[in-house]
Amino acid sequence: MPDSVEYFLGRSNTVSLETKMSLGKGCSIVIWENQSDHIRYEAPHNHTFSLYLKGGEGTRRLDAGKAAGWPGAVCILPAGQCSEWEITDPFRFVHLYLSDAKLGSMYSEVNDCDARELDLVEENFVKKPHVAQPLAELARAAMSDNVLRAESAMADLIGNLPGRKAPLLGGLAPHMLRRVDDYIEAYLNTTIHLIDLAELVGISEFHFHRMFRMVRGAPPHAWITERRMSRAKRLLQSDMPISAITVDCGFSSQSHMTRAFRDRTGRTPAQYRKFLRSS
Repeated sequence: MPDSVEYFLGRSNTVSLETKMSLGKGCSIVIWENQSDHIRYEAPHNHTFSLYLKGGEGTRRLDAGKAAGWPGAVCILPAGQCSEWEITDPFRFVHLYLSDAKLGSMYSEVNDCDARELDLVEENFVKKPHVAQPLAELARAAMSDNVLRAESAMADLIGNLPGRKAPLLGGLAPHMLRRVDDYIEAYLNTTIHLIDLAELVGISEFHFHRMFRMVRGAPPHAWITERRMSRAKRLLQSDMPISAITVDCGFSSQSHMTRAFRDRTGRTPAQYRKFLRSS
């Protein structure tokens, strides 16, 4: 199985990890410092968004015409893209790592569209304010351990990514998807079965699972958990007891909701509520 860009950097003797923030499975922010290095990323399994925070003039990509970086430069490396780098001078940079499933589902949710519309292309040392500004904000969020700030910056970044307009074959028709989305929101506080969703659009469970994942970028169970998390985050801003929020959001138990929050925010619901009230 291919490794991540973070893995390849972590093997270097000259790289230092300054700060890391996890935003759940398949999503993390890392601020690095490096110098006097030669490194190659061998088909990493995650997408990498990079912003040079300080320095970078001594950083060159050897397999792309030896182009050099600069403070404020943006690089985008889609998953599976090999690359080779030479670093001669000290520099500091932030990386955002996203799995394909995480990027697809977030793009679909933020833009309310088919995940396959995302048109992510490789970029090397470019000036892209709509990418650079959210990445800089993500760096500040990581340094201050501010999850809300990071989530807002993520939405800004992904909302500004380009989409393709080519016809999309397969998947669920928009009216079918809307019917499914409305059902999930209406019955979020109950146990939602795959067969219930499949019957809404008149197809088999297996076919529905495959078509839904194609369109939303995530399987139905993962999408439903994210919708439960979104509702829980809103309700944690109120004085509703956490036990009642657990029921209202359809988690099977309070420990189930706690695990979901820890996996995605690094905090328990109580800690998340405390953070909301202190920010």
